[in-house]
Amino acid sequence: MPSPLPTSFAVSDAITHYRQLRELTISELAYVLLMLDHPISAEALAEMERCARPVTVDDLVAIAYALDTTPAALLSHVPMDMPGSEGPLATGLPSDVDQAELRAWIEGRTTLDHASRVSWWKERAGRLRVRSAHHEEQLQGAYAELSDLGDLAVREADAALVRRLQWRIQDGEYALNQAEVALALTEHRLDGLREGT
Repeated sequence: MPSPLPTSFAVSDAITHYRQLRELTISELAYVLLMLDHPISAEALAEMERCARPVTVDDLVAIAYALDTTPAALLSHVPMDMPGSEGPLATGLPSDVDQAELRAWIEGRTTLDHASRVSWWKERAGRLRVRSAHHEEQLQGAYAELSDLGDLAVREADAALVRRLQWRIQDGEYALNQAEVALALTEHRLDGLREGT
């Protein structure tokens, strides 16, 4: 049997993921769907989860509602074991569209023409710059508080206060590092899109 198309694989995996997250068995999900007047047998659901049966648009909407999520969440789901990791996340899309951009497109917040993609990634880079600056400011504030305590005060100060400051600093350093990595990757993607003009 040929490998499923990326969107079919993503939706099949998403149904399993959200069903398990909600702690429902396949039979329980089938019952919920029956109560929603969109009956799908447990056997058919199992086939959908194995990607052995197509999920119609009607099925997608009903299943998303039954699982307390959205069709966009099911469609933009990225399975951990997605086959062909070099290919697109969704059928027929450029291979460099990532999950956040895919979700924005599915939700109608962007289009995938070249100019819109460049604009979307520029906005994303701008948001990441703001987040990075915020984390830097918070981190500097924690460093300043610790410094203001002074060496003698640190030894005599409430150990819990010092530990909280140290945790804030550790968390701040991690958050700043993550924001800077995300910004660097976003700027790299933006540069690649601009070169593709």
